[in-house]
Amino acid sequence: MMKFRTITILFLMITAIGCMAQRRQLQEARLILKGDKDYDKAETMMLNLLNDSTHLEYRDNPRIYDMWLQSVEKQYSQLNEMMYKKQEVDTVQLFDLTHRLFMIGERLDSIDMRPDKKGRVSPEYRKDNASRLIGYRPNLFFGGTYHLRKGDYPRAYDFFERYIDCTRQPLFSDYDLMNNDARIGEAAYWAAYTGYLMNDPVLTLRYAKIARKDSAKLENLLQITAEAWSKLKDDSSYVASLWDGFCHFPKSAYFFPRLLDSYNSKGNHEKVLGIVDDALKADSVSQLFLLAKSTILLNLGRYDQSLECSKKLIELYPDMADAYFNAGSACLNIALQMDSRNHRKQIRKMYQKALPYMETYRKLAPGETKKWGDALYRIYFNLNMGKQFDEIDKILKKQKS
Repeated sequence: MMKFRTITILFLMITAIGCMAQRRQLQEARLILKGDKDYDKAETMMLNLLNDSTHLEYRDNPRIYDMWLQSVEKQYSQLNEMMYKKQEVDTVQLFDLTHRLFMIGERLDSIDMRPDKKGRVSPEYRKDNASRLIGYRPNLFFGGTYHLRKGDYPRAYDFFERYIDCTRQPLFSDYDLMNNDARIGEAAYWAAYTGYLMNDPVLTLRYAKIARKDSAKLENLLQITAEAWSKLKDDSSYVASLWDGFCHFPKSAYFFPRLLDSYNSKGNHEKVLGIVDDALKADSVSQLFLLAKSTILLNLGRYDQSLECSKKLIELYPDMADAYFNAGSACLNIALQMDSRNHRKQIRKMYQKALPYMETYRKLAPGETKKWGDALYRIYFNLNMGKQFDEIDKILKKQKS
């Protein structure tokens, strides 16, 4: 019994000594904060208390966190005053202090909101801390853009994420930041873009939904979202993103061709044709859309329709090489479909019709020897154009050798 009493007394003495040391450190920190320097020393003292392995209860003491918060806030104010006086200031340090303010403030709030033994919650610090911190919050955004410009993408993402995270923190629940912050969509976009620059599709997608609030950057957002799903090899989400982008921006040079490629790769040409027709409703004279329709009709074996579409394309864009190739190919395929025993005149007429298209294609795309070479070989042979046939024959043989 005597031994147990001695141990108890020693334990109480150690606890009392610890409490006295804590009070001394808190008192010394208060004196520092009342002055005009050594604020970083006060922060170090609070960190030492929190890291004291012999007194783990310090880690749940809101007074220590509050003092830590004040010490960092004082450092921030000191740097901010120097900046106001146009003195040289470490910008990175200013942003880092801002980031630290929110990290400490949120930790303090989680401790402050813990219920007492009777289950009651009566926060002491929340209202005041939220009011103070909300004024510093824009610097989280600017810290993100600063590090983004400097090419420090992980750090930039950290700042944007901290800025966005405030929307879900109970500390700022009275402010309804998701609905009242006009910059939240832009911050989410830059976070997504930073994730894209880091080649991390998960980070790219994390805040993509919030980023849609920034309508000015929606087209680019939808592009990097599609790229992210592609990297994750999620084909259904990738195609859905392309559709989303195409519906919002049908004239975009990004979504339309990739959407076509996606369905073409599966041989779903009818679906592709429907997409093209939707695109043409948005822009009936688009070079890209008309060429796509001409090509798809050719692939579907609707050669007459492909020829008509190609002719319209040539009328609008007379220097477009592929339009002539499609027109010539349509004529050749129409000829091939005819019965050579009963439609010799019509077949010859189609070869004659294909001739100027393919010769024009050759002039506009001289490097595409294989495409115009094979076509002109067949045309010259069927039209008995010996001189031209011999020339093409030599070109093709040389190419094979």
